Amino acid sequence: MSEQKRRFLEHPAFQAVLGGPAPTVIAAETVIVGDVRGQGMYVVCGEVHGNGELEGALILSATASWHGDLRAHQAIVAGSILGSIIVKDKLEIGHTAVIRGRVSARTIAIATGAIVEGEIEVTSGMPVVSYEEKRQDQ
Repeated sequence: MSEQKRRFLEHPAFQAVLGGPAPTVIAAETVIVGDVRGQGMYVVCGEVHGNGELEGALILSATASWHGDLRAHQAIVAGSILGSIIVKDKLEIGHTAVIRGRVSARTIAIATGAIVEGEIEVTSGMPVVSYEEKRQDQ
C-alpha cells in the first residue's frame, strides 16, 4: 500500500487537475477590494478585502491576508484570515497561519504554531489532526 500524503495537492488525482486550467493568482503586494467568486484554483499571495465564493482549491500563502468570509472546496492556509472560512472538503492550516473567525471543514489539519481564534467545526465528526511542520518551502 502506498504512503498516504498529508496535503491534498500531493494526491495523484489532484495533480491531474493541476495539468488543467491555470490557477488564478493574486500576487504579493496586490490588494483586491470586493468579493471574489469563481471556479478553479486560487493562489493568494497578496491581500483581499471582501468575501470569497471559490468552487475549487484555495492556497493562501504566508504573505497573504483575507479580510472577509471565505468558502472553498479545499484549502491550504499559511497566511491570515479575519473572518470565517468554510471548506467543503479538506483544510490544512499551516504553522504561519492566523485565523480570527469560525473555521469549518470536512477534515482539518492544524500545524503546531498556527493561531486559530474562533469556533472550529469538523463536519465529518473526525478529530482535528495536529502536526509538526517539517517542510522548509513554506
